[in-house]
Amino acid sequence: MIYPEAFASLEKVRWELSKDIPWSNYRSDLLTDEQAATIKMNAITEWAALPATEMFLRDYRHDSDFSAFMSVWFYEEQKHALVMMEYLRRFRPEMMPAEAELHAVRFEFDSAPPMETLMLHFCGEIRLTQWYRCAGLWHTEPVIKHIYNLISGDEARHGGIYFRYMQQAIERMGDEARAAFAKVGVLMTSSARSAQALHPTNLHVSAALFPKDTIQSHLPDPAWLERWLDEQIHFDAVWENKVVGTILTKLSNLFGQSLTNTRELNRYRKEITRNLSAVTA
Repeated sequence: MIYPEAFASLEKVRWELSKDIPWSNYRSDLLTDEQAATIKMNAITEWAALPATEMFLRDYRHDSDFSAFMSVWFYEEQKHALVMMEYLRRFRPEMMPAEAELHAVRFEFDSAPPMETLMLHFCGEIRLTQWYRCAGLWHTEPVIKHIYNLISGDEARHGGIYFRYMQQAIERMGDEARAAFAKVGVLMTSSARSAQALHPTNLHVSAALFPKDTIQSHLPDPAWLERWLDEQIHFDAVWENKVVGTILTKLSNLFGQSLTNTRELNRYRKEITRNLSAVTA
């Protein structure tokens, strides 16, 4: 089982809302209305760990080890929402998300293949790590800069635990898991050809609600994410390359293959898919 060790490793580095946030260092002159509004949107987006956890527990009923890890992941992700809301409560209470705004992002996701979902969220953690690092540099107020740095570290560690479950899946399922991970990896490293941010909160998850079936579409300002990335924190090609490079490096380690770009990953995906077809033919 991975969960006991994962719990212990995350426990050692867990920060506390009451002790590890330097609230007294707040500088009101260094927080703009524009910046405060983005904190609100990020808080609501983090709240979406609730429906994501419900999805994982439903689709991973066969895996009690991974489901147990969800208890830690859910706790820490909801704490991200909470610390941003606490920041607003203390310093910009008029920007606090309303309960109805938080509840709006809780809706049922369609079932999806567990391995693809695991890979999607692994990539999502890598992307959030860089988004929050970038946001921390954009912000000028020291307390929120500190908060973004803390939660960025959490996201990186979560990605590491997801990666361990991916290694376990390959040990158990072989090429079936490799094919699923490579398939999603091709999508997640093809950001240069995508018109939208490639993150789980920005992907369609419910056919019955389409086209309003992404987390972002349920925010008070559905167009916020692209504006935040492109015009505010300026998550440019340099940052994007960090995301893609990390995914490719991790998959190279996972597959035991040198994968330096999406084209090479796609060739690997096709090879694994052919191997699977030959076995089932």
